[in-house]
Amino acid sequence: MIHLVTNRKYPLRFLLYLEWVLLGIVACSESLAFLFNLISRLPRMPILNLLCLLIFGIIGLKLPSKNQLHKIIYTSLEFALIIIASILGGILVVPLLYIVLIARNCLIFSGVTRSFISGVAVIFALLTQLQRTKQVNLIQPLAINQQLGLIALVSTLTLCISTIFMQMAVNAIVQEFQSRQKLSIKSQELAIANAQLREYTLRIEELATLQERNRIARDIHDSVGHALTVLNLHLEAALKLWQTDPSEATEFLTEAKQLGSHALKEVRQSVTTLRVDPLIGLSLPEAIADLVEEFKRSSGISTILQIDLQQPIKNEIKIAVYRIVQEGLTNICKHASASEVKISIHVQTNLILIIQDNGKGFQINQNTTGFGLQSMSDRALTVGGNLNIEAAPYAGCKIIAFFPYSQI
Repeated sequence: MIHLVTNRKYPLRFLLYLEWVLLGIVACSESLAFLFNLISRLPRMPILNLLCLLIFGIIGLKLPSKNQLHKIIYTSLEFALIIIASILGGILVVPLLYIVLIARNCLIFSGVTRSFISGVAVIFALLTQLQRTKQVNLIQPLAINQQLGLIALVSTLTLCISTIFMQMAVNAIVQEFQSRQKLSIKSQELAIANAQLREYTLRIEELATLQERNRIARDIHDSVGHALTVLNLHLEAALKLWQTDPSEATEFLTEAKQLGSHALKEVRQSVTTLRVDPLIGLSLPEAIADLVEEFKRSSGISTILQIDLQQPIKNEIKIAVYRIVQEGLTNICKHASASEVKISIHVQTNLILIIQDNGKGFQINQNTTGFGLQSMSDRALTVGGNLNIEAAPYAGCKIIAFFPYSQI
């Protein structure tokens, strides 16, 4: 029974409890009338009445919800039980049974069908009262007809008012319940969407990490690996020539030292790139300034830096800007053959980053070494921005990154 109560289509549990209270009142009235032999002049069958009440209460534990034929059969059974108990059994307080029927009807049907069935219930209740009045008049001819008619009228009006109130109250409760269900469904959908978004974000981060590792591995293989290989050959040549041609051996050693310095610089740059947060303890202007200073010292390329930031920026935006500048300077050092670089970071309607060099440039649609450019574009997109590249052969390159103001 607990399972049936849990699955019943009542939006609020107290409606079910109210129904049980009304049925309990009817059952108590029947029990008292049977025990104390009340209303003995009317035809009564208490056992039949209690049986009908039991069946009427049990079928209320599970209401039909979808099949229209099942709804009609269910409601017809309710009417049949009440009519049998009222006509054959002489059950007392019949209007309470019709109130329970009307409450169930409000949850089973809707619209015109609901109003029709409620109206039929009121008519049946009125006919029952009239039939009771007629029976009393036949058994007790001297009874006061006006008082009986007044009682029947008052009970019928009470049932009509209760019907109207019941429909309005149940409609409001059902609408609120449906709204809560929709809100709950939307909340669940939102939670699922957030979980999927977090999963996609983790996948993007993993993919970006993998791409970054591949890039660093390729750079180490192409630069440091090559430099160390040549350095080893120079050292072997120097060893062989040390006894026979010391001057030639010295030249090999000098070149080997230069290669070692170059390889050391590449390793330091790769280690710096691997840092998770390169801005620890530094503001964005300070970190960019240190990056530019190191670039000028290692490459000898003149660099002009202009930063105008008047408001705080989210940390993920700072890291993206720093990494884009870092990647841009690395590409310029390796491929551009530039003599001057200009870097500008300022806020208008967007945060704008511009990196421009006067190097040899390239044809964008024919660029086959654009892993670094793609990496910069991905970093901008990850934080809600975008990146544009303007380049042409022998006309330098200009990188422009935009970050929406709402993301700042």
